[in-house]
Amino acid sequence: MEHTAQIDLANQADRIAVELGVLNPEDVRRLTVEDALVDTGATGLCLPMSLIKQLGLTPIRKVRAQTATGIVERFIYSDVHFTVLERAGKLEVTDLPESAPVLIGHMVLEMLDLCVDIQEGLIHNPAHDGEWMIKILLNIPMSTEK
Repeated sequence: MEHTAQIDLANQADRIAVELGVLNPEDVRRLTVEDALVDTGATGLCLPMSLIKQLGLTPIRKVRAQTATGIVERFIYSDVHFTVLERAGKLEVTDLPESAPVLIGHMVLEMLDLCVDIQEGLIHNPAHDGEWMIKILLNIPMSTEK
C-alpha cells in the first residue's frame, strides 16, 4: 500500500544566512510537497532535480546508489530543513530523475520518530505515546562512576 505525506522544505544555508542577518526571512527558498511518497526502502530524502534547483541546493559529491533497477550514480546536495507532521530536521538530499516523486526514506522517519501504519499512513510512533523520542546510539560504554 502506498502512503504519502506533506513535507515542507527550506534551504538550510538560507536559514543560517537569516540567523546571521545577511538574508531576509522572506528570501529563504522553500516549498511544500503535498504528496511525497513514504518509501521505507529509500535511505534519506530524495528530490527530483527541478525541486533541488528551486531550493538552490548545491552539489557536494557523487555517489553510487542501489535502486530497484540497479546501481546508478547520483549526487548528494547540501542540507535542506524539512518538516513532516510538525516535526523538523536537517539532512543532505539525493537527486532523482524528474519523473520520480519526492521520497521520504527511513532515515527521515527515524529522525522524526515516525512510522507507517497500514490504515492511517504516516503517524507519530505509538510506542512513545505521541512524544517525540530520539535515538542515541553510542558505541561507548556508559558509566555512572566518576
